[in-house]
Amino acid sequence: MVTKNSQLLISGALVFKEYAGKRRFLLVKQGGAKNWEIPKVTVRKGESSVRASIRMTSEVAGMDARVLEEAGRATGATLINGKSVPVKYYYYLMLQKSAGEMLGFDDFEWLEYGKAIKKIFLKREKDILRSGKKVLREWEKAQKKK
Repeated sequence: MVTKNSQLLISGALVFKEYAGKRRFLLVKQGGAKNWEIPKVTVRKGESSVRASIRMTSEVAGMDARVLEEAGRATGATLINGKSVPVKYYYYLMLQKSAGEMLGFDDFEWLEYGKAIKKIFLKREKDILRSGKKVLREWEKAQKKK
């Protein structure tokens, strides 16, 4: 979906869960891609980027996840019908509350931070994972003060 100002909006879900005493992040392969990445979805017309991430985690990843904070933003470009189109990425740190069946990804893995950072291919997404880890630390500090 290209917006009226010829810009594509993509929403990313940096989802994590606590499992066996360790924090794990969700990485996926989607759309026939061979590289591991943070799950992303195109924002629909009239939809917010936050809502798009919630929709994607629910419909595609089959889970209930809560948005905690924005994890970061990035820009880029992609080719659509032979034309370069600017892309804005909005990533949200999300906590998995309950799981269902992952149907919409070619493959997925839950990985600890160190393994996830090594497996992600794109520098932009490595940066988002680093940023998300810092945002999570700050969010946890704020929760302890409440």
